[in-house]
Amino acid sequence: MFRLLRTNAFRLAALYMVLFAASVLTLLVFIYFSTANFVERQTEETIGAEITGLLEQYGEHGLLGLIEAINSRTTTERNEPTLYLLADPRLRPIAGNLASWPHTEPMNARHGWVRFPVELTRGGTKATYDAMASVTILNGDYRLLVGRDLRDAEVFRRRVEQTLFFAALLTLALGLVGGLLMTRNVLRRVEAVNRTSASIIEGDFSERVPVTGSGDEFDQLAANLNAMLDQIERLMAGMRQVTDNIAHDLRTPLSRLRARLEVTLLERPDANRYAEALAETIAEADHLLGTFNALLSIAEAEAGARREAMAEVDLDDIARSVADLYEPVAEEKGLKLILDISAPAPVRGDRHLLSQAIANLLDNAMKYTPAGEVRLAVRRIDGAHIQLEIADTGPGVPTALRERVFDRFFRLENSRSTPGNGLGLSLVRAVAKLHGGDIRLEDNGPGLKVVLVLPAAPERAAVTLNRSAA
Repeated sequence: MFRLLRTNAFRLAALYMVLFAASVLTLLVFIYFSTANFVERQTEETIGAEITGLLEQYGEHGLLGLIEAINSRTTTERNEPTLYLLADPRLRPIAGNLASWPHTEPMNARHGWVRFPVELTRGGTKATYDAMASVTILNGDYRLLVGRDLRDAEVFRRRVEQTLFFAALLTLALGLVGGLLMTRNVLRRVEAVNRTSASIIEGDFSERVPVTGSGDEFDQLAANLNAMLDQIERLMAGMRQVTDNIAHDLRTPLSRLRARLEVTLLERPDANRYAEALAETIAEADHLLGTFNALLSIAEAEAGARREAMAEVDLDDIARSVADLYEPVAEEKGLKLILDISAPAPVRGDRHLLSQAIANLLDNAMKYTPAGEVRLAVRRIDGAHIQLEIADTGPGVPTALRERVFDRFFRLENSRSTPGNGLGLSLVRAVAKLHGGDIRLEDNGPGLKVVLVLPAAPERAAVTLNRSAA
């Protein structure tokens, strides 16, 4: 209970309860005064009707007719709370059910209306009640008082006050209970998140926030947290994989580098041999630096570090420039490099990263294609996307491994005899995600087709759509 009272959810529930109670109290006060005024108006209307009837008798039959009417009403309505008194100019009673002229007080300064105490016998018991009456002055300074005792009205008012009091207490009680229940429910959902967080802090990355299936805001929060945890788990697994792969892939060249230097030192001093060993060492170091540079590029792309430097570039021009660089490589291997670029392809991106991604794809295509052709195509597939395709006629990639080839250091060759570090496609996928695009591998029959889809530049995409519609 103490924890519930200290929670922010309970404070919000208490604030809501106070506002709700104030609203209910205002409504109850309005109902109370409206009811009290209604009862008072009903009493005034009843007294007014009595006076109207008596004045009609007075107008038709004079004072004697008024006396007779009063006596008749006091006889037949003696059980009613109506009070009658006809007095002479000296306020001595002539007719009515009051023994003497009462000591009256004006009611709210209203002309003709008075309030006074009256002693009545009801149920064999005498008691004093408040009464209200209207005083009418007749010819000859005679005075007619007609009123009603307010016992029933007072009883009704007390009952209304009691009802409103208990209604206010019930409202506060229900508000407090509802606030505690709501706080308990909120606290239970928050505790589920806390328990999951504690388990993850202790090292269990498989824990997830439970989802009730209601689809409310807590379920949405849990779904987002679970998606974030899935991503963190994937990143952690990727980090472990990268660490293992780095240890495996870099240990061999470092060992080879050390062994070469050690053997060179043990041999007879020879300037030519030293030069050859240094050249091989530099080449090995360049390979290691290339691996680390690729890892850094992938990390920058995945972190979005260069997103602010993006600008509108032409993917078709970038593709042509990279193709020009690899055309001598294709000729040297006896491959045919075909370009299929028919229209401008503006995208918003980083020119250097896009060039590196296309170069990695062309390098892989030429590396694993012993003979045949490599085709580079860039075209607009709709008004909002640009598609780049690189297709070769090589052995291709098995369907079961088409997702794994994007993992860092993954290579189809177990012997790892082909030059490379297994980071090219990882970098391409990171660049695609950085630019809001996607990459997939398809069967080229024979060979492999790599499809890179990027969003077109917004402004020029809209212009193209408008021209197409025209």
